[in-house]
Amino acid sequence: MRKFLDACSGCLMVAAASVVIMTAGGAQAQDAEAGKKVFNQCRACHVLDQTTNRVGPHLGGLIGRKAGSVEGFSYSDAMKNSGITWDEEQLAKYLKDPKGAVPGNKMAYAGVKKDDDLKNLIAYLKEETAK
Repeated sequence: MRKFLDACSGCLMVAAASVVIMTAGGAQAQDAEAGKKVFNQCRACHVLDQTTNRVGPHLGGLIGRKAGSVEGFSYSDAMKNSGITWDEEQLAKYLKDPKGAVPGNKMAYAGVKKDDDLKNLIAYLKEETAK
């Protein structure tokens, strides 16, 4: 009976660890559909395709693009000289705290404060701006 209980407790510990790992991994997954809702905060100033600039530059072809490089948009010197090429890491830094990431830029937005919203927004931008 003792061997059986020892074996069962070992199985329970493995099962509990698996649940913790699966839950942690699931919390980090990016959800582009949820990111679409977060993008509603950006819609007044940005479009996803390459049709036109608004208050902010269009976001078409965003991933891999050099910051401050959209033709016809009047960027701040800070953005033009930032040296940033947009990837997930740079977007996360910038969208979390635009003024802190590129001091002197013109974007009048406080930033995406919730980490899940930020991850989801980036997943959505990756998907939609590549079209």
